[in-house]
Amino acid sequence: MSGRWSLVRRALSLVAALGLWQALTSYDINLWLRFEQFPTVTEVARAFADRVSGDAYWQDLTDSLTRIVTGFALAAVLGVAVGTAVARSRIAADLLGPVLEVLRPVPAIALVPVAILLFPSNEQGIVFITCTAAFFPVMVSTRHAVRALTPVWEEAVLTMGGGRRRVLWSVVLPGALPGILGGLSVGIGVSWICVISAEMISGEYGVGYRTWQDYTVVDYPGVFVGMATIGLLGWLTSTAVELLGRRLTRWLPRTESRPAALPARRRPAPAAAAAPTVRTAQERVRS
Repeated sequence: MSGRWSLVRRALSLVAALGLWQALTSYDINLWLRFEQFPTVTEVARAFADRVSGDAYWQDLTDSLTRIVTGFALAAVLGVAVGTAVARSRIAADLLGPVLEVLRPVPAIALVPVAILLFPSNEQGIVFITCTAAFFPVMVSTRHAVRALTPVWEEAVLTMGGGRRRVLWSVVLPGALPGILGGLSVGIGVSWICVISAEMISGEYGVGYRTWQDYTVVDYPGVFVGMATIGLLGWLTSTAVELLGRRLTRWLPRTESRPAALPARRRPAPAAAAAPTVRTAQERVRS
């Protein structure tokens, strides 16, 4: 029953947000923020219906999803491998650590000129930017999660005759999995930001490219269609990562968001019953 009410509340919040948007744009509210140039919800809905009925929308959708899936998959593999190596090996930490720490503060979208010079096609450059954006959150989360593991588990496997490979697959990766999944959840969001930005700058197709083209021709309903599409795609991919994480960590205990029961109040002991105990103790001390 609580899950059903949760869905109802979420649907009502979305309906309320759309209703507020429709009211502000229909009456051209101009207080401090200017809503007179914003398209209404109905105008965006009509533009969305027109876009969905055409082939260009689905081609842009397919191109953006292909780029994000390819780049994110590469970032997941490389991030987990490099993060584990840096956390487990002193040599890897000495060789890769300084380079990674210098490159990590650089925004991935700032690598667009590098991608244009480095790769022969814009498609490969966009995948590279997407992979770079998701790599560092996954790598840092994996590194911290592996370093936080208690050494007792590893010592237990080694005592029972297990080798380094056994420790890696039976202790390190399962133990660090919750932290790795946290990095993946952050990485998928950052990947969408960078892939859309890269498509706006150097793309030929994709949701970001189409959204920027609508802005240049002053098609504001089309811009909001692109924004809504990006939001839905980001929500679907992040939900997929979360569901995958729950499936991979079924062995972890789950906590439900229920109000904790109040502890029962204890009745204080009567003063008459406590008095003999005090007197008895005093008599023993005197004796």
